[in-house]
Amino acid sequence: MESPAPAAVIVLAAGAGTRMKSRTPKVLHEIGGRSLLVHAVTAAEGTGPSELVVVLRHERDRVAAHLAEHAAEVTVADQDDVPGTGRAVQCGLDQVSASEGTVLVTYGDVPLLEPATLRELVTAHEGARAAVTVLTSRVPDPTGYGRILRSEDGSEVLGIVEHKDATDEQLAIDEINSGIYAFDLAVLRDALGRIGTDNAQGEMYLTDVLSIARSDGRSVRAVVTADVMMVEGVNDRVQLAQLGAEMNRRTLERHMRSGVTIIDPSTTWIDSDVSIAQDAVILPGVQLHGATDIGTEATIGPDTTLRDTEVGEGAEVVRSHAVLAVIGANATVGPFSYLRAGTDLGEKGKIGGFVETKNAKIGPGAKVPHLSYVGDAEIGEGTNIGAATIFANYDGVDKHRTTVGKHVRVGSDNVLVAPITIGDGAATGAGTTVRKDVPPGALAVNAVAQRNMEGWTLRRRAGTAAEAAARAALGAEDRSAADAPATEVADEHKEHEQR
Repeated sequence: MESPAPAAVIVLAAGAGTRMKSRTPKVLHEIGGRSLLVHAVTAAEGTGPSELVVVLRHERDRVAAHLAEHAAEVTVADQDDVPGTGRAVQCGLDQVSASEGTVLVTYGDVPLLEPATLRELVTAHEGARAAVTVLTSRVPDPTGYGRILRSEDGSEVLGIVEHKDATDEQLAIDEINSGIYAFDLAVLRDALGRIGTDNAQGEMYLTDVLSIARSDGRSVRAVVTADVMMVEGVNDRVQLAQLGAEMNRRTLERHMRSGVTIIDPSTTWIDSDVSIAQDAVILPGVQLHGATDIGTEATIGPDTTLRDTEVGEGAEVVRSHAVLAVIGANATVGPFSYLRAGTDLGEKGKIGGFVETKNAKIGPGAKVPHLSYVGDAEIGEGTNIGAATIFANYDGVDKHRTTVGKHVRVGSDNVLVAPITIGDGAATGAGTTVRKDVPPGALAVNAVAQRNMEGWTLRRRAGTAAEAAARAALGAEDRSAADAPATEVADEHKEHEQR
């Protein structure tokens, strides 16, 4: 049976998070490729609420801007100067238009909370027709947590006692309050109007709603989750790392159970929004971030980082880094290459070792095998770019584009000075600097004719190991190199002076 949807979800994210010791608001710290707050909002959205409100205060504008970018559908409520979770929820309720139904209250720093658990909470709450239902958990060491006080038959929650206020008998209770609740909306509005700040902290406590509901003769229930980590919040960097590692473990397990081979989970990090198809293989030392999408039977790694990158079926990426790139089916990349934003490698294409690409479309079957830079370029199908080729795209002021046609052979150690076009089926010689367009089928060369000055090492490097090796190779009886014509020696001096 489908779970009932809440009338509203209120996410509390107003705290300063001082224990993080950070200039960044706590709820904007990230694990699994999303901020803590976006994780919380995603869980809330999964319940299908009619209204979703996030309550802000600390660095309000910065957090609101983040929400506008990543969760534009939420409504922002501002907590005023009155402290306490009760007041935060009251400020959130001011933005809720509904007059009846269930209201969920969650937090912006509980990243492992899942929609299924919240839906279970709503179902149990409405099924019992309770005024309040609290999500709880049982833990081996409940130190520091509020304890759940139950009725003798265990069906009702009599109250929640904070650790510092608990008796020895209450301290032995292992059921703790997660702080996540389902409320009857009308009961919640009424009770919050009756809560004051007459306590040691001068705060409006949300937990007071439970005692008010009880005093009004209403039912207060609890739902126990066996997953303690799901209700853990982040208060400092240690907890951020712990929950980040746990989230990653769960993400990897989800992918492996869906048919992905992950050779070494202990060295693999995969963000929450990454998609991996069946029979893909993830080798050790891999990090997959953002909206990366890995195709069927692709092999990634070892030691590879991809961010917002699409990898086609059967492709292989080895010891490389890619950002905002597309790697076609059965293409190969690496080792030790860097694919920058805008790289689009076609089917069965190749980007080999020590290659950097940027804003480059490389056609099907085209190859950039090694030691090259390809920037602001389009390379046609079947073309081969020789080793150590540089696409010189920047003149110091503007970027320019190079177009290389289909089935072109670019020689090694070329410099292609943009903007130029090399036509289909053309070729360039080794060591060529291409400054003008090359017509289809043409060969472009501009190398200087080679000259051999015989005997140069014997004359200019006397006494060195090179001179000894050369003399031995020439043979002691062969003096012709040493007796080169004076005109050749003069030419040699002239060329040296010109350098």
